Amino acid sequence: MSAMDLTLERPRVKSSELLLTNARIVTETEVFTGTLKVQKGLISAMDRGNSRAPGAQDCQGAYLIPGLVELHTDNLEKHFSPRPGVVWPSHPAVLTHDAHIVSSGITTVFDALSVGDVIDDSNRLQHLRTLIDALAETRKAGMLRADHLLHLRCEVSFGETLQLFEDLVDHPLLQLVSVMDHTPGQRQFVREDKYRQYYQGKHGLNDSEMDTFTRNRKESARLHSDHNRRAIVAICQARGIPLASHDDATLDHVVESAGFGMCIAEFPTTLEAAKASHDHGLRVLMGAPNIVRGGSHSGNIAAAELASAGVLDILSSDYYPASMLDAAFRLACMEDNSYSLAQAIATVTTTPARCANLHDRGVIEPGKRADLVLVEPRGQLPVIHNVWRNGDRVY
Repeated sequence: MSAMDLTLERPRVKSSELLLTNARIVTETEVFTGTLKVQKGLISAMDRGNSRAPGAQDCQGAYLIPGLVELHTDNLEKHFSPRPGVVWPSHPAVLTHDAHIVSSGITTVFDALSVGDVIDDSNRLQHLRTLIDALAETRKAGMLRADHLLHLRCEVSFGETLQLFEDLVDHPLLQLVSVMDHTPGQRQFVREDKYRQYYQGKHGLNDSEMDTFTRNRKESARLHSDHNRRAIVAICQARGIPLASHDDATLDHVVESAGFGMCIAEFPTTLEAAKASHDHGLRVLMGAPNIVRGGSHSGNIAAAELASAGVLDILSSDYYPASMLDAAFRLACMEDNSYSLAQAIATVTTTPARCANLHDRGVIEPGKRADLVLVEPRGQLPVIHNVWRNGDRVY
C-alpha cells in the first residue's frame, strides 16, 4: 500500500437516521424495553415501548448498550509481533487489530504502547515510533472503524524511558499515561517465583541467565525508577494528561499515586491497595480476563474479590479484547456482589469514558455519540449482533 493511498481522506458516509426498537436499553442506572433514535451520529431520542415507524429495526429483545471504552490493551503490539522474531507490516497490523477491537464491541480504544522495556533493544523499543505513525496514518485516512487513541505505558525502571516519553508527549493522539515498574520483588511481581516463571517462559532464559537478568533489573530500578516516575508525572500534570498508577500493592504506593493526582489505579495487586485507591478517589481498573478466568495469572488479587468488596470500577481487556464484554455480563451474574447489569456495563463504558475525559460517549442518553452495541446473551456468553460508531454500522 502506497503512502499516497494512506493519506487520502475517505470519510464515512453518515447515515441520516437510525431507529432501533424492541431493544432492552441499558442506561447508566436501569434497563428497559424501548426505542432509540439516532440522527447525524448522535442519540436524538430515547423512549419506552416499541415503535411501528417505517424503517425501524426490530432488535428482538436484545440488549442495546453503549460502545465499549477500552483504556488499556496491548492487542496492537501482539498483531505487530505475532511470534518471537516476527515483525508484521505495520499498517496491516493496525487494520487487523482494529477489526478485532470492533468485533469485540469496543468503539473507543486506547492503544497501550510501552515506552521503555525490561529488555534492552526489544521489539517494543525498536518499533515504537513505527506503530504510532501507522496508527496515526490509518486513522487520518479514515481506515479505522473504532476510535483509536494513545495510552503510553511508561516503564520507569528503564534508563531511557524519560527521553523516549519526552519525544512523544505532544503527540495529538495521546490522552492517557500510566507509570509502571516491573522490578522483581514488588508490585505485580512481589513473588519472585512468579517473576521467574513469567520472564523465563517469555524470553527463554536459563537459570543462570535469569539470575543475571533479575540482578540487572533491580539495579536499573534503583538508579532510575523514582526519578523517571516523578518527572513523567510532572510533565503530564503540566499538560493535563490523565494519569494512571500501575500494580500498586501497598498503602504507601496508593498514597504516592493519590499525591501525584492520578485518577485511575490500574491492576492493584492487593485488596488493601484497591480499597485505599477507592478511598482516595482513584477508579480501580482490573483485567477482564481476571474475571473470565477466575483469577490473576500472576497470583495476585482476583478481580471478583474486589467486586465483592464493591471496589471494582473499570474492566479492561488487557491482552484479550473479547474478554471485556464477557466479563461485564459475568460480573452482573455473580451472586456474591451487588452489581446490577447497568452497573456492570458501566465498568466498560461510562466510567472509563469519564476517567479519560471523554464526556461525549460511554452512556445512552440524548445528545451523546451513537456508539452502540446490540448484544444477546446465550447462556453466559454475550453474542454481538451489531456495532455502531457515531451512528454508522461498523460490525
